Amino acid sequence: MRQPSVISRRLAAAAIGLVLASGAVACAGPQGGSGDKAAGGTSEGAPQKGGTLTVLNADAQSDFDPARLYTSGGGNVPSLVFRTLTTRNREAGAAGTQVVPDLATDTGRANKDATEWTYTLKDGLKFEDGTPITSADVKYGIERSFAAELSGGAPYLRDWLIGGDSYQGPYKDKKGLASIVTPDAKTIVFKLKKPEGEFPFLATQTQFAPVPKAKDTGAKYEEHPVSSGPYKVVTNKNDGEHLVLERNEHWDPKTDEERKAYPDKIDVRSGLDEAVINQRLSTSSGADAAALTTDTNLGPAELAQIGSDKELAARVGTGHFGFTNYIAFNPKVKPFDNIKVRQAISYAINRTSVVNAAGGSALAEPATTFLPEQKAFGFTPYDHFPAGKTGDPAKAKELLKEAGYPNGLTVTLLHSTAQNRTTSPEIATAVQEALGKAGITVKLDGQEPNSFNEKRWSVKDAPGFFLSRWGADWPAGGPFLAPIFDGRQIVTNGSNYNHAQLNDPAVNKEIDEINKLSDLKAAAARWGALDKKIGEQALDVPLFHPVYKQLVGKDVKNIVISDWTGVLDISQVAVK
Repeated sequence: MRQPSVISRRLAAAAIGLVLASGAVACAGPQGGSGDKAAGGTSEGAPQKGGTLTVLNADAQSDFDPARLYTSGGGNVPSLVFRTLTTRNREAGAAGTQVVPDLATDTGRANKDATEWTYTLKDGLKFEDGTPITSADVKYGIERSFAAELSGGAPYLRDWLIGGDSYQGPYKDKKGLASIVTPDAKTIVFKLKKPEGEFPFLATQTQFAPVPKAKDTGAKYEEHPVSSGPYKVVTNKNDGEHLVLERNEHWDPKTDEERKAYPDKIDVRSGLDEAVINQRLSTSSGADAAALTTDTNLGPAELAQIGSDKELAARVGTGHFGFTNYIAFNPKVKPFDNIKVRQAISYAINRTSVVNAAGGSALAEPATTFLPEQKAFGFTPYDHFPAGKTGDPAKAKELLKEAGYPNGLTVTLLHSTAQNRTTSPEIATAVQEALGKAGITVKLDGQEPNSFNEKRWSVKDAPGFFLSRWGADWPAGGPFLAPIFDGRQIVTNGSNYNHAQLNDPAVNKEIDEINKLSDLKAAAARWGALDKKIGEQALDVPLFHPVYKQLVGKDVKNIVISDWTGVLDISQVAVK
């Protein structure tokens, strides 16, 4: 998730919790699935319809309006109410990274250079009031996401659609956006500024959910959005703190191959302490027996306790999301303008100690590539600076001598004071200790989260050496590499995610060439090759990819965790 010039001005990569809560991608801050589709729940027998599923979350599902939500794949709770042109494949593990049709008959038909995409709606689609869903409803739903009053959603459409950068939404411009064409009630065509082969992934964002113009109440729409999915909103208290969903009798499962919609009712309770959530799920008494969470993970201490309890261990689901935690360099700042210094640090890193600081091998996996270790991203194995599991201080000292620092050097590492086990003091200390063995003295500069983010995302004030992290809005290489390494996405007056301020014409050109490919497998291979090529410049030090562990109530069954979201997919869960 995070995100936003196309992807580079996003905030998604900044909040793991957002991804977990929405089941999306977010981007900068939640994951991926272990493929253990049967994991979790102790009840026997096949899943059945009926009952109430309780969701216990720390963060509220606020701004419950498809224009304002920042979720890919349709999100998790939002996906129960809002259907989109495409969605994620509701399968465990790697199969869940595929984009599949939802409201549309296919994932989209591109013209030769992927600058135009056409979709056809399925037959029999209806809103919760029984009225037909048309292409005009999809167009209007997208257009209202441009309104300033409904800000918060993904920025891609503003960057990708012709005229999107100046369009102000249907409340101010009633003519609509000319680059979205609806020649008939079932056809919708998108005209783009430039090739975008990953448009089918974008069409999973909640902005692509249909909204009937006659029922649009502007900023109040979130109180009772009109459902196109298997459930409708009957209660929304305190801006998503308490959401109650009940069946939408006009949803036709024959038009929806992805959502199982087993429970009769979904009761979402938020604003809870994470320790309380895990304790309630562990105890599983009363309604909590049929409960789960989409934003609260188990920590090292909790996993240690669960490890000795077979019944609890059987109720833990494991997920992986496309996410990388890394050390970022700003080569505009000395001594990081010297590639040999950057290489020395790369060799000095002890990934074992970093993984331990992140919670241990159950919660983190060592990384040597910037792209996550998933085929969908185009993962191509490489380790340009092989230092083994615990680092190679001797090689690091050798490179420092070549760089003109035979007696070592002193640097400052910016990190967050947030206890998140990603950019936190524990990780910074592990880096400090490893580099110390190579003769590099690291002074730690811990700053509260807001100040930390402002500095690391600033072209003007970015330090030369800092901890960072990035997650993709969808499982593909584009939203992972472009914001970080496309020189045209350097933002001088806002949040800049191109930490190295790399503006290499060859890299920019290759990004453009890959974006022309509507063959996602071919594109993935190219993204992997580009990652490997950029990695030679030592512009960052990949540290680890997080692993997510979540507990479910004892009566929850049919757990599916995909490598798109890394969290339990509510649309598949049964409680009977």
